[in-house]
Amino acid sequence: MALNNSINLHECLELVTRLSRQAGKLIKTRINQKKMIETKASSIDFVTETDQEVEKMLIEGIKHKYPTHKFIGEESFAAGIKENLTNEPTWVIDPVDGTTNFVHGYPNVCISIGLVIDCEAQLGVIFNPILDMFYRAIKGEGAFLNDEPIHVSNSKCLKDSLVSIEYGSVRTDEFRSIVNHNVTYLNKNAHGIRSGGSAAWNLAMVAKGACDLYVEMGLHAWDMAAGNIIVKEAGGVIIDPAGCEFELMNRRILAAASKELADEIYPNLKQYFPEHD
Repeated sequence: MALNNSINLHECLELVTRLSRQAGKLIKTRINQKKMIETKASSIDFVTETDQEVEKMLIEGIKHKYPTHKFIGEESFAAGIKENLTNEPTWVIDPVDGTTNFVHGYPNVCISIGLVIDCEAQLGVIFNPILDMFYRAIKGEGAFLNDEPIHVSNSKCLKDSLVSIEYGSVRTDEFRSIVNHNVTYLNKNAHGIRSGGSAAWNLAMVAKGACDLYVEMGLHAWDMAAGNIIVKEAGGVIIDPAGCEFELMNRRILAAASKELADEIYPNLKQYFPEHD
């Protein structure tokens, strides 16, 4: 697969670093303020004016430099603007990953930006402006937190692992039953369970070695695009929770510190297959 030679990934990273930090100032200013809240897919699937403003700021800033690039954004998608993933350079953006955390003033709030070319993530940025933690990766160049290299843990089995899992915004009996089964299995066999309330945050924790495994079904591309490449560049493994190859638009992810750990986990999970984005 040949990357489009006209795209300088370091220039792309410089741009989204600047834009993310600019947008992060807005998020940090507003996290403890009263917010205008609307709901999307369910009564607990929130959006705020900050989500919308940050996405607009990011897309407009990127479009100014790269007017022909495509975009898949959480709030644009919710507003009915749906873009299929193609081989064209596509920015996949979650302006405020962890909106429920943001609404409550809980600090696990991230800007997540991934650049996908030829249907594969080439660049990823996850920025938590509340904690000033900036994760980044370019394919083939490693992963970094605040300019320091990071690497996944050495965990190769569940009994030695700290695991992240979310209950998500789907509230059907079927989905709850599946998640409850998986939480019970993981909790019974792991060091412990954590729920960060943000897919980007959970993936970043795997990348830096603070968590050994993260699995979730029912996500969207914008939740995973940046974290996917950051985990892989930190030496981790990304697969579909059913054990097959990860596909960004399939709305499912299993991130692990090692192939051994991933292979131990996935056969024991109950599966949920949401409709594709």
